[in-house]
Amino acid sequence: MAVSRLDVFYRRLLLTKLFIGGWGKPEDLKRIFEFRKIIGDREKCKSLVPMDYPVYINKTEDLTDCKVHDGFFMSPLEHLVPGILPPEAVKARFQFIVPKKWQRNRPVCIHLAGTGDHFFWRRRTLMARPMIKEAGMASLLLENPYYILQRSSLKNVSDLFVMGGALILESTVLLRWLERDGYWPLGMTGISMGGYMASLAVTNWPKPIPLIPCLSWSTASSVFTTGVLSKAVNWTELEKQYAVNSVYEEEIIKLLEYCGMYFFRPYRPALVCLFSFTVMTNYCVAQMIVVLLHDKPLCSHSSFCCLTALFFILKIFFLSVFRNCGAHNSHWKKTDSAKLNRPSLHKESISFMKGVMDECTHMANFSVPVDTSLIIVVQAKEDAYIPRTGVLSLQEIWPECEVRYLNGGHISAYLFKQNVFRQAIYDAFNRFCLKYPNLH
Repeated sequence: MAVSRLDVFYRRLLLTKLFIGGWGKPEDLKRIFEFRKIIGDREKCKSLVPMDYPVYINKTEDLTDCKVHDGFFMSPLEHLVPGILPPEAVKARFQFIVPKKWQRNRPVCIHLAGTGDHFFWRRRTLMARPMIKEAGMASLLLENPYYILQRSSLKNVSDLFVMGGALILESTVLLRWLERDGYWPLGMTGISMGGYMASLAVTNWPKPIPLIPCLSWSTASSVFTTGVLSKAVNWTELEKQYAVNSVYEEEIIKLLEYCGMYFFRPYRPALVCLFSFTVMTNYCVAQMIVVLLHDKPLCSHSSFCCLTALFFILKIFFLSVFRNCGAHNSHWKKTDSAKLNRPSLHKESISFMKGVMDECTHMANFSVPVDTSLIIVVQAKEDAYIPRTGVLSLQEIWPECEVRYLNGGHISAYLFKQNVFRQAIYDAFNRFCLKYPNLH
């Protein structure tokens, strides 16, 4: 896939580093992965957020074309996984931007924040107020949990997963609050990371709903392992923690469900030999049984060939096991210094990153939205931030969704294609109204 030069150049201008604190506390990762198994199943989540969850408006401002309501509520994640959120993020904050006069229905689109989209100004200026002017559509802007009262990138890998869990539950609170007050139809959108989070939130909603993820894809794993953002990841600290603390390799890997055979790459030659050994052993035993049943001497040519093949496969198998598994696990016998210098450490850390990212962000790990025909994805053809090569496409996970491709990359699309994002929102809402005119 060709990548945008502007994306690469822009990333080089930024000096910020991602995940400077490392992976996060192992106990936090364990709690998050266990909770992911619940929140990834829509049926299990029906009763997590009460229908009458309290939401408060504490300020209203009159502008020339709209009213801006500032509101807050307590994040449900604090009740379900106590202490996992930083203290300043326990109270979720939002802005509700409504037209002074509704044209017909009272449609509302919830916008989740992209990377670095602190507070509300950017979404309010580029999306919410133009949507009131163009379509009479209200917008609800939910603040990112880790962007409240601070302007810093995510310090730990685990922070991204905590953020996702919080936004899924907080979106449910807001959708139910809007439903109670008679707003209709309701939908969700977001750009870049906001698109990922909006997609995750919709997988948990038990009704058909328009979804418009812009400049996002099926998983965040490629973003941090092969995309241009991978250059901003603090791999030095991640590799150090992965090498020194064996809990990542010995315990946390066992909690990962999506990665499947990915972590067995160092053992593949051994596994291939094991498979071959099993097949050949069965074949040789079968041949020897045939020989014995026919009452032929065991030193016959056929049995000799079988035994020779059996010993040959045994030799290859054990050599491969000792060479690969022994090399991979040799850190158990080395000092911390030796662990940090093992040649495969960087590849192992990337593999671990891919595994944990897929576990918590891959759409295949979550329920399929109730009606995928209401999903319009907007993607840039040359997006260097969101690589699509080597990962499942959204069409494979959500077969009826529509994907619209823009020329150019991530940055140029964000700067110059906001109108395209808004049009996709209007189209998805219109599609919903035609298909479900009485669903409110």
